[in-house]
Amino acid sequence: MKPVAFGLALGVLLVSAAGAETTDIADLRPGMSVTLTGTVERVMDEDEFELADGTGRVRVYVGPNPVPAAEGETLTVIGTVDDDLPLEVYATGAVLADGTEVSFPYRY
Repeated sequence: MKPVAFGLALGVLLVSAAGAETTDIADLRPGMSVTLTGTVERVMDEDEFELADGTGRVRVYVGPNPVPAAEGETLTVIGTVDDDLPLEVYATGAVLADGTEVSFPYRY
């Protein structure tokens, strides 16, 4: 796929995910594709943070990209739950509280 087409496809994914139904953290299961909305409770490293939504907390990896929000900020994360325990989410994108869309194109 050409880079422009990829960017457009990701943009459509993020816009549709921002309006999509979100999953509660308490309902996460290994291997799920998810859209989570919550508050950044703690930034643990330059590429990982803990997200909380009132039903629980989960570690979110965005690496090797930088965490797009500071502690206390709300955001929506689009990603996949790892298939191992403890449950962790590998994010492919996020939508910040102001509507800014962030993609995480670099993967480990």
